[in-house]
Amino acid sequence: MMAWVSRGLRGSTLEELVNRTNEQYAEKKLALIQKIPTPITPVRMDKDHHQITLAYFEQRSTVDYIGAVQGIPVCFDAKECSTDTFPLSNIHSHQVAFMKAFEEQGGVAFFLLFFSSENIFYYLPLRQLLIFWERMEKGGRKSFRREELEQQFYLPRQSGFFVPYLEGLKMDLNLRD
Repeated sequence: MMAWVSRGLRGSTLEELVNRTNEQYAEKKLALIQKIPTPITPVRMDKDHHQITLAYFEQRSTVDYIGAVQGIPVCFDAKECSTDTFPLSNIHSHQVAFMKAFEEQGGVAFFLLFFSSENIFYYLPLRQLLIFWERMEKGGRKSFRREELEQQFYLPRQSGFFVPYLEGLKMDLNLRD
């Protein structure tokens, strides 16, 4: 059996689950969230199969998803991790800068983490990420451990959605009041 060796396929399971959740939320008129495609410029095409075989990124992507939840602007990025330690190198400084600016404009920014070895989803508010980010910038750990995360932001299984991130958003908004 052939195995694909591609960094580009990482997180595709998580992305599919989030996309399906977004469809469910839209059907129930709970949220309207759009996947933001990463802009690419094709360099080489396989004309017989109509496929791009070589391309480059036009610009850095900011977040994976953006939209509105009951009138609240939201943006988030989905990240997958196979261990209990999440490397901050999976997040880029331009993403953090965009998310900070987004929240300064009245929106809510967060990360959806999937710890694949445990099959656990986690809603990571930007303010919580910034604690780890600033620690790293001051010369501290370049990662964080699952045990450092706030327990209330683990996402429940029983809500009927693949990745019930609105549960995390609701809790996040309640803590802001």
